[in-house]
Amino acid sequence: MIPKDPVMLLSFINLKLRDYYTSLEAFCDDMDIDRREIEDKLSGIDYHYDKEKNQFV
Repeated sequence: MIPKDPVMLLSFINLKLRDYYTSLEAFCDDMDIDRREIEDKLSGIDYHYDKEKNQFV
């Protein structure tokens, strides 16, 4: 279960990406989550995935 609130989602995903996953793709595959849904929700608060940093910035 991932947070529904975009700010909480941002914190949750960035922690997971930093500590457990090498990419957003790996996170989404492992958690069985639609990548587009996450990116859409976080773009709503002006955060976008940076592949080089492996974080939403």
